[in-house]
Amino acid sequence: MQSVRAMAAAIVTREGGFVNDPDDPGGATNHGVTIHTLRRLGLDLTGDGRVTEDDVRALSADQAVEIYIAQYFDRPRIAELPEPLWETVFDMQVNAGANAVRVLQRLLNDMGQDVVVDGVIGPQTIRAAHAAHAAAPAHMVDAYGIARRNYYYALADRRPTSRKYVRRRDGGKGGWIKRAEEFIHPRHHLTDAQHRDRIRAWG
Repeated sequence: MQSVRAMAAAIVTREGGFVNDPDDPGGATNHGVTIHTLRRLGLDLTGDGRVTEDDVRALSADQAVEIYIAQYFDRPRIAELPEPLWETVFDMQVNAGANAVRVLQRLLNDMGQDVVVDGVIGPQTIRAAHAAHAAAPAHMVDAYGIARRNYYYALADRRPTSRKYVRRRDGGKGGWIKRAEEFIHPRHHLTDAQHRDRIRAWG
């Protein structure tokens, strides 16, 4: 298992550089860190007394790594989950916030645990995650990755502006689906035909 810092650095690489996509609710983003996060943390990197798009542009990759570790790994208590889940839940937490934990909690309920779906890693979720992992240690990470992939498809079903993150212009798998499948064994990856069938109703 790689270190948490290495996981964070990999997320920075995965997220890429500055972007300000009008279809992304996160707004201006650099290395995956949004302007909303910088404002919440009060990070005025340019020293002009305001947190603006200029501060997002000024954010370094190393600063993003520190934010990820403190705000998206330590703060939500990911280290209290079974270690094999750390990397995939951490990556999802950066990408989708508390929905990362909600996806896990719904999966735990599907696996026979009794967990409130509130997006918070508390004692109940921690106990359930360890119990579920102990019962199916070879399958838990794949199951979470598949649930994550399903979350992205369902989100794009509801929000057409997000469909460009799920399918490329040529109809192939978009960034969100490829990202989820990075954490799933290849035997569970969807074929191109299966992916196209899943999104067929979008037209």
